[in-house]
Amino acid sequence: MQMDPKTAAGLSYILGWITGIIFFLMEKQNRFVRFHAMQSILFFGGLSVLSIVLQVVTGLNIPFISFLTLCASGLLGIVGLVGWIVLLINGFQGKYFKLPVIGDYAERYANQGASGM
Repeated sequence: MQMDPKTAAGLSYILGWITGIIFFLMEKQNRFVRFHAMQSILFFGGLSVLSIVLQVVTGLNIPFISFLTLCASGLLGIVGLVGWIVLLINGFQGKYFKLPVIGDYAERYANQGASGM
């Protein structure tokens, strides 16, 4: 890929898991870019799945449970926004910032098929 690795790492977070997939598939060599792309896929993909589950449970219209899932959805939105900002900044600054748990998986998957930084 003919792009600065810091730029590619930051851009892999721009549209969540969508740009993560694009950069992961396009970049075959650079572990740094592949790591950030995979972390984007795992973080935003996980948020998307959790959001769908919470929406389904909220739709069941069970009074107290629906209230709890609405609160959890709001919290999930805040976590997603803050995470997105932190990941964008670290990616564009060229930092190898690993999220807890997700970062380890991203590192493992990013190193498969990549040869260097």
